[in-house]
Amino acid sequence: MATDTPPPYFPQTSLSPADPNRFRKFKFIVALIAIVALLALGGIVVGAVYLIRALF
Repeated sequence: MATDTPPPYFPQTSLSPADPNRFRKFKFIVALIAIVALLALGGIVVGAVYLIRALF
């Protein structure tokens, strides 16, 4: 059973305005992830050095 009404309209943009600090938050999160990754990498290197010294 078909009706003559068009399908509902879904807006393509968000209804809330964009956050002006969005890019600043993104840069902060990326910097935080980079710092954590560098600390983890440093910890792995230090752990490997101690492991090699303990084995030999």
